[in-house]
Amino acid sequence: MIAANALCVRWGLISTARINRSLIPAIRASTRSRLVAVASRTAEAAEAYARAWDIPLAFGSYQAMLDSDAIDAVYLSLPNALHAEWSIRALRAGKHVLCEKPLATSEASLLEMIALARAQRLVLAEAFMYRHHPQTLMVQSLVRDGRVGEVRLVKGAFTFSIANENDVRLDPSLDGGSLWDVGCYPLSYARMIYGREPARVMGLAYIGPSGVDEAFVAQLAFDNQAYAQFDCGFRAPFRTHIEIVGSKGMIVVPAPFNPGPRETIYVGDASDRLEALPVEGPELLYLGEVEDVVSAILDGTPPRVSLEDSLGNLRAMRALFRSAQEARAVML
Repeated sequence: MIAANALCVRWGLISTARINRSLIPAIRASTRSRLVAVASRTAEAAEAYARAWDIPLAFGSYQAMLDSDAIDAVYLSLPNALHAEWSIRALRAGKHVLCEKPLATSEASLLEMIALARAQRLVLAEAFMYRHHPQTLMVQSLVRDGRVGEVRLVKGAFTFSIANENDVRLDPSLDGGSLWDVGCYPLSYARMIYGREPARVMGLAYIGPSGVDEAFVAQLAFDNQAYAQFDCGFRAPFRTHIEIVGSKGMIVVPAPFNPGPRETIYVGDASDRLEALPVEGPELLYLGEVEDVVSAILDGTPPRVSLEDSLGNLRAMRALFRSAQEARAVML
């Protein structure tokens, strides 16, 4: 385990997934981080990746890297079905974990992960990078300050097209599907805005030839005046947006989940005027989540995405799946 007075966190990558291309520059830009290792399923793959990305150490299995004293924390970007297993193995090996969303796909697994992280006094965090961006913090501040009054509706979308029929996100054995992959974002956003859990959810799913939900439509009731709606999927053009409707105004966020360094959000009031508010963000979107975990490890600050938050998102997704399967509203 990392020493309390350590000056930096030594990171290892579990897998050579494409998303690592966003995390590697962020880890290297973090002043209190060092990228020291990568692990793959074979030594050849790990060594080739280490050479390509100038990573000092390569391990031919995930467990070999976890057993090493060379790292303090792991970034885990395996397919969804493997998140819980390898997060638990990492925690048992005394490593801190930044894991891609969803943190787990079963409540029992996530509860085990939470209990283990707390017992081991290790940081376990879900990688929702948008939650660390200044745009998200601005939206939260506007809502908190009453700019739109009482929030009545949060609407969102996250869709894109998958051309490769062998994509792991279309594999039911790896817990693929659009709700796990991208629907978790507008769901997370709505729960963040309301600051509480939905009371009732309804879901409609299109199960494609792959066997996973290739499109999903969700409605959530937080109380009798507070609702959320979103759609997600793999069979539509790229779309992302969030709209927050309140009793006194509205906020439109055109790029809520993958914001760039320069974005604009729009705030409306009762006069039907929309005010454009520019937002400056970091050049590296994923730097915020890396710095958040490093601060939690070295300074003891709570991660911005709490484990209770991750558990709430998982429970809501499980309820939406159940609603779609049973064709009825599900209470939480």
